[in-house]
Amino acid sequence: MRLPCPICGERDRREFYYAGHAVALERPGEGAGAEAWDDYVHNRENPCGETRDLWFHESGCGAWLVVTRDTASHAVLRAVLAEEAAR
Repeated sequence: MRLPCPICGERDRREFYYAGHAVALERPGEGAGAEAWDDYVHNRENPCGETRDLWFHESGCGAWLVVTRDTASHAVLRAVLAEEAAR
């Protein structure tokens, strides 16, 4: 699989570290209760279709990316810097 780094261009996925679903960008608010935090830390969806994942360009520019891909077709649809995706 090849990932399109917005800074370095298209690269082999072995240059990146996979950090899971981009749920880290959707943290519970400051006043969230224990149940919300338990769900955030322990529960993950495993959808068939479009997903958003966090990837770290470990052997490249060091950027965190949010990669949108299709788990059914294995197509990489787009990648943006995580700081832009969080806005």
